[in-house]
Amino acid sequence: MSAKKSKTSFFKKVLIAIVFIIVLGGSIAAYEIYDSVYLPNVSLKKTEFTYLYIKTGSTIDGVIDQLYSRGIIINKNTFNWVAEKKNYANHVHPGKYLIKNHLNNNDLINLLRSGKQTPVKLSLNNCVRKKEYFISEICKALEVDSLKLDKLLNDDQFLAAYDLNSETAIALFIANTYEFYWNTSAEKFVTKMGEEYNKFWTQERIQKANEIGLKPAEVITLASIVQNETIRDTDRPIIAGVYINRLKKNMPLQADPTLVWASGDFSINRVLNVHKEIDSPYNTYLHTGLPPGPICMVDKKNIDAVLNYQKHNYLYFCAKEDFSGYSNFAENYEQHQLNARRYQKALNEKGIQH
Repeated sequence: MSAKKSKTSFFKKVLIAIVFIIVLGGSIAAYEIYDSVYLPNVSLKKTEFTYLYIKTGSTIDGVIDQLYSRGIIINKNTFNWVAEKKNYANHVHPGKYLIKNHLNNNDLINLLRSGKQTPVKLSLNNCVRKKEYFISEICKALEVDSLKLDKLLNDDQFLAAYDLNSETAIALFIANTYEFYWNTSAEKFVTKMGEEYNKFWTQERIQKANEIGLKPAEVITLASIVQNETIRDTDRPIIAGVYINRLKKNMPLQADPTLVWASGDFSINRVLNVHKEIDSPYNTYLHTGLPPGPICMVDKKNIDAVLNYQKHNYLYFCAKEDFSGYSNFAENYEQHQLNARRYQKALNEKGIQH
């Protein structure tokens, strides 16, 4: 073989080798890109999904740090690389996101870029007694600014749009389950609840309230007392009727749950004479008419129990001595005293002193 042919053959081999290296390098690079984009990067050890909460004002660095520190993503660098390519830095949306196991970077970033968060099912509890407790519970469930929410619920001018004030503000929130986005602001939260409040107060319900001679907020105030008086649905409209009879006669309501609220001690099981002397506008033994506002959040069935109260001549009621949760009703004080003595005797026998 001539030197010329030998030299040509050598260059061909070198060229083939170079092409092979380029192709191989390209294949490796292509695989690494594919790996970064499409291979799973979410690895949840003990569950098939988790939730990621992105606060308002968060940056991409904050999101990546949270994903990595919580062990949601395996490789922070590949996530960051794909995030840069998809311009996630300019599309960081706050909210609550459902992160499923084995997601790849592409799908995870698409989810976060989309802003399609998972709604929070918020159950408003009719056991909430005071406004400050309510605010605390809301701020645990949603990204609501507690100071802004407190300000709104103490702003008489703002609340006047719903015919409410700072004392009756809790009436705006009817116990039920609602859906919110986690990053809902205080203003949007109250506005949505106002819409639910107006939706609940249909013309039919307003008409029934007018027939009783009460405003919606006053109906809710009375319903909050009824709600605390019994656990028995069948007794609720009867008890509501007792209180409405008392209101019509300008008699003090003498509702024990209002004394518990006025005392601030919600562990009280037995109201005593000392509680009847508490100096408070919520003391319905000392003051006639309804207290200034609800003593707790109420649910629909208790509001409707007031609106559809049972018409009768009862002016008194007392819990039954068998502790069944039902009540004994009386038209006169003498009969009521007999009922009350039986119940007090049962309390003494049970050793319930306070």
